[in-house]
Amino acid sequence: MTETNFPSKEEIRERLVALTRDLILIPSIPSQPEDIDRGMKLVRNHLESLDNLLITEFSPDGNPSLIALPKNISKPEILLCGHIDVISHPDLKSYRSRIENGRIYGPGAGDMKGPLAILLEVFREMHTKNPECSLGLMVTSDEELGGETGVHHLVEKVGICCDTVMIPDGGSLTEIPLEEKGVLHLKLHASGHSAHAARPWLGENPLEKLTLKLNEILEYFREFQEKDTNWHPTCSLTIISTPNETVNRIPHEAEAVLDIRFTPPHTLKEILNKVQEIAGEGILTEIIISAEPSHLSPDPLFLKVTEEVTGITPKLIKEDGGSDARFFCNKNISVIVSRPVMGSIHAEDEWIDIDSMVTFYYIYKKYLKKKLAPAQ
Repeated sequence: MTETNFPSKEEIRERLVALTRDLILIPSIPSQPEDIDRGMKLVRNHLESLDNLLITEFSPDGNPSLIALPKNISKPEILLCGHIDVISHPDLKSYRSRIENGRIYGPGAGDMKGPLAILLEVFREMHTKNPECSLGLMVTSDEELGGETGVHHLVEKVGICCDTVMIPDGGSLTEIPLEEKGVLHLKLHASGHSAHAARPWLGENPLEKLTLKLNEILEYFREFQEKDTNWHPTCSLTIISTPNETVNRIPHEAEAVLDIRFTPPHTLKEILNKVQEIAGEGILTEIIISAEPSHLSPDPLFLKVTEEVTGITPKLIKEDGGSDARFFCNKNISVIVSRPVMGSIHAEDEWIDIDSMVTFYYIYKKYLKKKLAPAQ
């Protein structure tokens, strides 16, 4: 089969846009497990026409994932890795898309329905041209929840391994992450004694107790701020709640959630101990997600190909966010993280630039062809 048998640049553009918009329409969020299943079925349907491909599905704790590998290869040279789950929004009607000013707008457009569409199309083209190429694909559905039943399960429990992983979930088109911050999602719980709000002396308000400690914790992290850089520990208060629904009643308990990101040389143990020290004995803490900082190892060939396709010398950066890359880094597997141009991540008006999607597709395609050439 010759190169002329493959889609033109315009056809690739149309396919990527159509598939991205189809994926955005599916609200693949934890509260909609049937839609996550529907999304994974769409992924599988996109792959089933390929010859010599073994697709294996998993569903630990009800979170589906799949691995697609050539039938005679258990450890691929390169593994493409993506996730279908997105951040939850209250209104399910918001899971729609529109095209405006060369961008696709919609929840999860960038993180990561658009990049997932690219993975699927590149994977299909590579295996259509050479079914024997040592290229695998992993798609999970719990990355936004921490990845424990997705990539972590597949790597640690199933034993999935490879030489290099490519994850389009950080950096940008010509900004390649070299490091990712560590992460600690921490729930704090305070108990008190309920009372009528007109007689606060008869009760003990856990909201007041909790907010005082939260302010101390936030102030501690503000001291890390540095001018002209974001490469320092941060702490964001993301949730504060109480079961109380009565305006004139002091609640008996309250909870809050902190999203803490930290850089080397800080460690998870150090950060957790400090937060618990500030919170004191009256505040209980529960770890939701935790991970040490990750050091990535982008292939010099990938940097070279990126420059060849874009005409811009890639810049190695330090990434504020985290990704499933950490589970591979723990196994000393080389990880390449980059992605198309996008913005408003996790907002309802999240967007991804269409031209950069096409460019990114060709970066991946050219790199894979060069990297897997010996196997062809």
